[in-house]
Amino acid sequence: MEPEPDITKAAAGNRKHLAMLERLSKRTATSSSESPEASPVAAFLSRFAAAKVVAESALSACRSSPDDAPASLAAASAAVDDLERLVAEASHSLPPYELRSALAAVSDLRAAHKLAASEIRPKKSFSFRNKSKATKNPPQDPPATLQPPPEQPKPTFDAILPGLGFRGRNGATLVKDLRVANEKDGDFTLADLVSCEVYLKGKCRALYIHKLRDCRVFIGPVFGSVLIEDVERCKFVMAAHQIRIHEARATDFYLRVRSRPIIEDCSGVRFAPHALKYVGIEEDLRDSGLEEDTGNWANVDDFKWLRAVQSPNWCLVPEEERLPTVDISEVHQRDDCN
Repeated sequence: MEPEPDITKAAAGNRKHLAMLERLSKRTATSSSESPEASPVAAFLSRFAAAKVVAESALSACRSSPDDAPASLAAASAAVDDLERLVAEASHSLPPYELRSALAAVSDLRAAHKLAASEIRPKKSFSFRNKSKATKNPPQDPPATLQPPPEQPKPTFDAILPGLGFRGRNGATLVKDLRVANEKDGDFTLADLVSCEVYLKGKCRALYIHKLRDCRVFIGPVFGSVLIEDVERCKFVMAAHQIRIHEARATDFYLRVRSRPIIEDCSGVRFAPHALKYVGIEEDLRDSGLEEDTGNWANVDDFKWLRAVQSPNWCLVPEEERLPTVDISEVHQRDDCN
């Protein structure tokens, strides 16, 4: 029959095509191994896409399953935190466009999470104006009816920040030694503090800071990432692998950091070298991989300033104004975490 030669040719062509694809695949693998910059970016994008799907699914579950909304909200918060941590850890190796895109995606998910939290806020319980009519109907939800609306819990970003921490304090001296804490080497949170002094000895995995005013914060080594949001007129002394700062105003940072600090939507922020001491800090720094000062405290990336000239949003603290090394060895624990 006539078609047989065509079939044979097609089969031969397919074999050649498959062989060519195999050669191209090997060539791509070889070129990827020869270009170390492309491989980490591709790996990050793959991991970021998968983590983003997890976060979006958790946010979707907040609305589709009202009964499980609190658990879904907590899962969504953890998923967005994981995304943010992933971006912070890869920030030093990502090209500017990929980094900006990833940060924008995280910001959108964080905003969606806040919206979801506000939507599942406990509703005001229905009540009858005529009390005699109300007694004719059996009470279906007594706790909600008896509780005054102003005292009802309201899910907020502050309440769902992960880990051990200090939250909602005013004018307090807050001290914690993580070397003797139950949650050693875990995450730690500082949220909603006003005019507080915070002393944190020992090392932690990650640090989350949200909404601080007029505070002085002295933190031991962080062997992961530090995420700072909405702080004003504060001083921070800390060492970490990655530090990202969002919406900081008139605040000084005394840092030892492995990668370049990242700021966004900030103004009047200043940077200086690390200036903290306590008994055992050298061991904590060594265990955290922060024993060497890279000098990156002075190499700040402003993601909202893309011009070639110096960003007006940050500068270095003049030497004559810098804090001397602060020794917190004799500062003892005073307040419990919550």
